[in-house]
Amino acid sequence: MQNKITIAVIGTGGMARYHLQQMLKQLDTTEIAVVCEPDPAAYTAAREVFLRAGIEPPPNQPDLARLLADYAGRLQAAMIITPHALHHAQATACLEAGLDVLLEKPMVMNASEARSLIETRDRTGRLLVVAFNGSLSPHIRQAVHMSRAGELGELRSISATVWQDWGALTAGTWRQQPALSGGGFLFDTGAHLLNTVVDLADQEFLEVAAWLNDRGRPVETLGVVIGRLASGALVTLHACGETIPSCASEVLAFYSRAILRTGVWGERLEVQRAGRVRFRRVPVPASLGVWEQFLAVRSGRMPNPCPPEIGLRMARLYDAIVASARQGGRAVRL
Repeated sequence: MQNKITIAVIGTGGMARYHLQQMLKQLDTTEIAVVCEPDPAAYTAAREVFLRAGIEPPPNQPDLARLLADYAGRLQAAMIITPHALHHAQATACLEAGLDVLLEKPMVMNASEARSLIETRDRTGRLLVVAFNGSLSPHIRQAVHMSRAGELGELRSISATVWQDWGALTAGTWRQQPALSGGGFLFDTGAHLLNTVVDLADQEFLEVAAWLNDRGRPVETLGVVIGRLASGALVTLHACGETIPSCASEVLAFYSRAILRTGVWGERLEVQRAGRVRFRRVPVPASLGVWEQFLAVRSGRMPNPCPPEIGLRMARLYDAIVASARQGGRAVRL
């Protein structure tokens, strides 16, 4: 059995508590020594996650600089799940403190911050993995492998949709404050849409045309994007954050010899091959989530499928989408 890794969890909001539930199933590999949460209510809610699992909750040090000083030499890694605007400074601090980092998506607010984190990663020699469920999903990695191996033929087009009652669900929260969030539904839940589609495409976008609608909210909640890939394949992206209570997606990748169907979180994979009338499930090893995948990368059992270069890729794509939308859908070259 591998040695335990001792970590800090930075942020204990709703998404962090979801990740904690998965991490607490992996106590043979992971010890959560401390959390960093300035909101007493969020920390109280996180304590309940530990108590329900029968585990003594770790202490809370709300000041990250103090935490890194107090726990110097005791931590090996950090998982950061905080508002988007905090990611760059917090990840930089953890990397410079000698920690490996799993950083929640979207990695940073813009391409400049992404390049800065890449420089810090290179300078410190630490591991930085972005917590894009798609890139870290065995399903998406298998899909990319099948495509690269030539099993599916030539990629012709991709059609992808993600939907959620995001506008109503996040009203009044930091997710609809542009200074903290950096964008709306397409930058938040929709970040998975952008990332997973580019993973499946396995190539760069050459140009995009986009239309965004905020429906009277401070950030966009609806978005439609048309794109052209380097190979000439075409892409349509649809993000609807104003619908009935739900959170789901559908991604279809059309090749010359097959069609792939998956979701933006990489939670499933099905294939319909030429001559078949139905999709069939593609089996892959079960996963306990992004933390398990991070540990596999850290131990050298798999290459990093989501380094900060992936965060830079998404930042450039979203910047181009916003630029096109501001010009009424005029095509923007990347």
